Amino acid sequence: MSGSKLRIGVIFGGRSGEHEVSLVSADAVVRALDPDKYIVVPIGITREGRWISAPDALAKLKDRCGLESAPGCVLMPEPHHEGLLMLSEAPPSAGALDAVIPLIHGTYGEDGTLQGLLELADLPYVGAGVLGSAIGMDKIVQKQLFAHAGLRVAKYTWSLSTLCRTDAAKVARQVERTLRYPIFVKPANTGSSVGITKAHARRELLQGMAEASSFDRKVIFEQGVTDAREIECSVLGNEVPVVSVCGEVISSNEFYDYNAKYVDGASRSEIPARLPRRLSDRIRGMALRAYATIDAAGMARADFFVTRRRGTVYINELNTIPGFTSISMYPKLWEASGLTFPALLDRLIDLAIHRHAEKGRLRHSYDPSSEWYRR
Repeated sequence: MSGSKLRIGVIFGGRSGEHEVSLVSADAVVRALDPDKYIVVPIGITREGRWISAPDALAKLKDRCGLESAPGCVLMPEPHHEGLLMLSEAPPSAGALDAVIPLIHGTYGEDGTLQGLLELADLPYVGAGVLGSAIGMDKIVQKQLFAHAGLRVAKYTWSLSTLCRTDAAKVARQVERTLRYPIFVKPANTGSSVGITKAHARRELLQGMAEASSFDRKVIFEQGVTDAREIECSVLGNEVPVVSVCGEVISSNEFYDYNAKYVDGASRSEIPARLPRRLSDRIRGMALRAYATIDAAGMARADFFVTRRRGTVYINELNTIPGFTSISMYPKLWEASGLTFPALLDRLIDLAIHRHAEKGRLRHSYDPSSEWYRR
């Protein structure tokens, strides 16, 4: 690959409640990739799950037109293809890929499913592997592991969505016995605050359960951390990760919901966050511990709640495919730490290729001393 441009597949869209966010992230990444180093291969996935690859694939998904006539493609789950298999006439090298940047936020992209396909295809890809991605997506399992690792998490409980639908009153009573209001009600496996509500009383709790259970098979209920600041930092690396400066999110709404993140344009961030040095270092250290706890790789954004009076730090979650939009904290935090957006992408691609090479050194077969299996 040295001495020539790398062919980088950028996968976006997908069967996810964060489909639109993915398109905006992909647009920013494609624009920032250095054309002197990379040939970008856009790979769009429609809301229905159809894969397409064309120079205007991103525009087609944004406009929701021309999708049926767009060139179809598939990623073969075996290692002897060099990448995409085009389903229409194309040059032999059209589907060849040197590495992949998955930018599908949420289900079927950030949860280990796409990473499993990329593993079977034996392609280098940016971000966590199957395990780290799956844990990073599941808020319940993630919190269980954080607590086991000695990281402070807000009090929580959870329920299966089927119970939230069939016996909502019983679930509500159980939640109220465990937690006090306000209570955040969340689907266990979504991002970008999709399906998340904040309940101040039973009526809102029941409404939140109905909303969250429509997005995932599990619902998590989290104790609201009162008088808290939302602090984030970015992690980058594989075996020896590094962490950015801390930043603070100042939401335009009561909490940092989907509208506050992407729609109204009134939320803002403060980078670096105004924190005492010792507190900032503690948060950054917790981010690295959380990163190792879920077996993350490549990148992740760590989100925290910090109480104003006591400076108590709660880790909220790790996002293994953070946003890359113009307002997203992950690239902004690295820019404030001295790493430009294009340089950040260079580093992420290098990390993906290095991790793939390291895994390639592992043995995947064993020769038994006798052919017992032929009997």
